[in-house]
Amino acid sequence: MPRQERRAQLLQSALEVFAAQGYHAAAMDDIADRAGVSKPVLYQHFPGKLDLYLALLDASCDTVIDQCRKALASTTDNKQRVAATMAAFYEYVASDTGAFRLVFESDLTNEPAVREHVDRVTAQCADMIAAVIHEDTGLPQEASRLLAVSLVGMGQVSARFWLAERSGIPRADAAALVAGLAWRGIRGYPLTDEH
Repeated sequence: MPRQERRAQLLQSALEVFAAQGYHAAAMDDIADRAGVSKPVLYQHFPGKLDLYLALLDASCDTVIDQCRKALASTTDNKQRVAATMAAFYEYVASDTGAFRLVFESDLTNEPAVREHVDRVTAQCADMIAAVIHEDTGLPQEASRLLAVSLVGMGQVSARFWLAERSGIPRADAAALVAGLAWRGIRGYPLTDEH
């Protein structure tokens, strides 16, 4: 198997093991078994368990950030932007891969490299949202950023709660409900004269 394909296979197997067991309970033996390779093959690609975890975490963080970016770019209507961004968080959390657990529920957040990756999701998503808030309202950067971080938190925490509760509310309806709450709050900030 070509190196890139093997690496992708190992990452997929690792994702399944880490999402199911968490970092501490997962063993390199389990990951190698899941991938159908020997441990030496696994170690040829990743020097250790933390390296493997960080590679997965990096890809997972990029996915969330990219989905947020696409949601914000999908329209210039801010009500629709809020809805699209909330839908993106719900879609990510509902994914069958369970990758959201690496980003939002890591059992390794005391590890500085992991914390840095996890914080990057909030920071980059909030930066994108804050830019829109600042541009549209003229609020100071600091205020725009605080509101943006609040919206990111609302999206990811409510999506994780929705998934854990299995309340019977369809995903699209749950995301729309939270988007409605977020929009009712954020639309209270007046637009600048230019908007």
